[in-house]
Amino acid sequence: MNFKKCFEVLVFATLVAVGSASAACSNGTLNGVWGFWAGAAVGQFTADGNGNITAGSETVSNNGTISTQTFTGTYSVATSCTGHLTINITRGGSLTANFVLDQVNKGVQIIDTVSGGNGSGIGAAEGTVTCGLTGQKVTFAALLFGKYPSTNTKVDYVVQFILDGHGHVSGSGTFDVGGTITSTPISGTYTESGNCTGKTAIKAGTSTLNFNFVVVAAGKEAFVIQTNSGTAIAGFMQQ
Repeated sequence: MNFKKCFEVLVFATLVAVGSASAACSNGTLNGVWGFWAGAAVGQFTADGNGNITAGSETVSNNGTISTQTFTGTYSVATSCTGHLTINITRGGSLTANFVLDQVNKGVQIIDTVSGGNGSGIGAAEGTVTCGLTGQKVTFAALLFGKYPSTNTKVDYVVQFILDGHGHVSGSGTFDVGGTITSTPISGTYTESGNCTGKTAIKAGTSTLNFNFVVVAAGKEAFVIQTNSGTAIAGFMQQ
């Protein structure tokens, strides 16, 4: 397993945020479900408040090959609200990272400490939210970027996603693929499970784009990764 991709898993830990800078942190400060985005990886995990990471899962692009993987791990948090974590991927491989918690217990910044690695990421707490097809219409502004690894073509998307609460998507987007700009309406479908993960497929011009996402920040934000083969594109969206 590519250690850089493994690192993306540890980015999850990035989600383990806590504590005010003025208050002492501890392992108990990290507790609950978190989502993360690190490079070309988006996922979710649970911190148990006792230094253990469980129920970790992520979608990863390894140079355009899309896969899902699970993981567990351990973490330690100093009173200064800085910390260290180790991630163990179920199908093999491990990685380490250092992290810094924010002041409001909602987010974290993380950097990979694997020798020869070069990666970083962010995470956010899931918060209190009811996920699923709730019937409530919401509008998200999304930014995604990355590349097509086989040709090293750079890609950027800015998209308005309108979710109708019943599984249908509308909106519009501007898509920059290697410097060619296209602005077009979008339409499609989505599913969202009770554990705050989901999938969407949208039609943009002549292309069908598929994504996985993880809801965070009490439903106000989500981390998103494209799952079409040959892509390494990820980002976030917020209301």
